Amino acid sequence: MPEVPYPLRSGPHVTLLTEGTYPHSHGGVSVWCDQLVSGMPDVRFDVLAVTGTGRESLAWELPPHVSAPTVLPMWGPAPQGRPPLGRPLRRLLTVYEQFVTALLEPAAEDDFSPALYELGRHARAGTLSPMLRGDAAVQVLAAVWNRPGLDVAAARPTLHDAVTATTLLEHALRPLAARPPEHGVAHAVSGGIAALPGLMARQLHGVPLLLTEHGVYLRERYLGYRTGPYAWPVKALLLGFFRLLAEETYRRAALITPGNRYNRLWEERGGADPALIRTVYNGVDPAAFPPAGPEPERPTLSWAGRVDPIKDLETLIRAFAVVQQNVTDAQLRLFGGTPRGGEGYRERCEALAASLGVGDAVRFEGRVEHIKDAYAAGNVVMLSSISEGFPFTLIEAMSCGRATVSTDVGGVREAVGPTGLVVPPRDPQAMARAALELLSDGPRRAAMGEAARLRVIEQFTLRQTVEAFRGIYEELGAGGPRSAGVAA
Repeated sequence: MPEVPYPLRSGPHVTLLTEGTYPHSHGGVSVWCDQLVSGMPDVRFDVLAVTGTGRESLAWELPPHVSAPTVLPMWGPAPQGRPPLGRPLRRLLTVYEQFVTALLEPAAEDDFSPALYELGRHARAGTLSPMLRGDAAVQVLAAVWNRPGLDVAAARPTLHDAVTATTLLEHALRPLAARPPEHGVAHAVSGGIAALPGLMARQLHGVPLLLTEHGVYLRERYLGYRTGPYAWPVKALLLGFFRLLAEETYRRAALITPGNRYNRLWEERGGADPALIRTVYNGVDPAAFPPAGPEPERPTLSWAGRVDPIKDLETLIRAFAVVQQNVTDAQLRLFGGTPRGGEGYRERCEALAASLGVGDAVRFEGRVEHIKDAYAAGNVVMLSSISEGFPFTLIEAMSCGRATVSTDVGGVREAVGPTGLVVPPRDPQAMARAALELLSDGPRRAAMGEAARLRVIEQFTLRQTVEAFRGIYEELGAGGPRSAGVAA
């Protein structure tokens, strides 16, 4: 709940575009969405939610001014429809050839935008997905891949690679079939696939597109595909798609609101107009995250989040093993759920702790009813991620008055300032040194915790965040800062 009730006013109509988050899952971006809609009860919100199977249950109770979400499942049943025949099929295959060529050949990148919107027209007509599930689409990609002069041709892509890549593209493009917003503001709360209906809304109806990136979607795709199970030609095609999609979104957005200055650098590099980028920090309600009170008697490092490879719990566990060599009664408590499909990662982490001889001192606590209890459980709160935006867990822990050790990613330095220790990502030795430094100095921990809470109160409150977006919605709804006229 916000610190003070917001006055009811007649607000604009906003369509939230989400992927894998609100309102079907917990986590930082979902918390942010819930804060946003709860803080503006006078604004009508619709939600277009890209999900996995379409069978996900709601994780949040929706306020009356938020309509039931329209679910866009990427991995649900295949969309109904038939591919066109004859000349219409040949025209569609020609557009698709231009599209995949743009993903692989720098000289053809200008074809990405017109091809994307033409594929969107076929998606809404119900013909794109059926075409992509046929042999002809695979043959088009195989032919493009093997053109002389393309770097990817040297990797000798196979027919199996072409089938895999075509299948992944078919799923990634499914949100193009959604009915895009026709009025108000389309607010994509991440880049990438969630932005596709927003791009179509801008193209067809002139609806202004607002883009908020918490983490950098493209960077996270690079990180994920680096260790992904696919052959290099498949990775090259998909990363080409995500890169050009990011650039198209940056170009078409009426306004971009990164959660930190680090994201801004990526966005400017991707072609965003610096004049249309406005940093809006995440905020918390200091009353909901009051000072945590006495520290635990047993030396404890606590962590909160979802159990996911991007949180890099393996580095945290390795660092804790070093800590325990010096503080033998120390423990590591990990609070947070394991997303569906992430069970293998958690098992890997548990096996790592056992192999390092700290299995009994590393506790996976699961989801906690009140997240502030997770911060109160530690003398020091840890953040070990390899990618973040402006992490809620960090500013929540700071609001609770706990000293923190965090990895130097995203907007972490902007959040912490001088009130916590920041270490390089994937460096367990540096993380262990920082944790030991704080565990050994109670007065310093207390002083840093007090300074951290004051920093949140001064700079990162929920009221500031909600009021910033209220102003942005009204601004875009009135036609600024850049006209969202229909593209040619």
